[in-house]
Amino acid sequence: MSGPAYWGIAGFPISHSLTPQLFKIVGEYVGISSPQCVFIEANSIDEFLKNIEHLNGDIWISCTAPLKHSPQERLGVSGPEGINAINQLKRSDGEWSGTSTDGLGFVAACRHIGFEPKGSILKMRGGGSAARSIAASWAREGGSIIPIEGRRTLLNGPWDSVIIEDGEADLAIDLDTAAGGGDSGFLSAKEQVTISYDEDATKDDFAVIMVVAQHLEAWKQLFVPDQESKLPSLESVLRDLFQ
Repeated sequence: MSGPAYWGIAGFPISHSLTPQLFKIVGEYVGISSPQCVFIEANSIDEFLKNIEHLNGDIWISCTAPLKHSPQERLGVSGPEGINAINQLKRSDGEWSGTSTDGLGFVAACRHIGFEPKGSILKMRGGGSAARSIAASWAREGGSIIPIEGRRTLLNGPWDSVIIEDGEADLAIDLDTAAGGGDSGFLSAKEQVTISYDEDATKDDFAVIMVVAQHLEAWKQLFVPDQESKLPSLESVLRDLFQ
């Protein structure tokens, strides 16, 4: 099948990102191998748009901080209800579309390591785009959330009914952790995970499992929704990524 002219990653920092490799791996499963891979370093939406001015044709981009909020206003792309941010962008015939897959990827990664969200308590520090996406997906799967004040507060959203003030958390995550393998602050829970990884990450790291899972969700929802049956499993991509 035909694909875009370009695919890759945008944001800052991105030098450690596995996303370009993931595009190549997943693309081969559905018969796409011709796009040029791009790393678009950008600290703002203005810088992003300037850096893609010379890229003619369709483009598929995974966005990381600090670009997850700006595309909604500047590109006319709406994120899922309550999340108000996107981490996946697609330009097709000059028109932009996008979605958020952080939460779906987090839930899929939890299940991959044998952790079922339903009936479980998640302790979560942070209130940014990833936190809101995770909160929405966790609530939808029947889990409860103990929000911990961080750089940003978790605002009201579709997760309001599952917010609790205290209890023994089954899982914890510090979403204020710096990208590129930054250290997480300790949160009391039976288990704590991180979604920050660096160049030394392995296929067993939760952060790697999540980035693969949310990337696969982007293909299902945005890039090739009509080719879902051809997409590889999470396990297959993790194997191919580190073989």
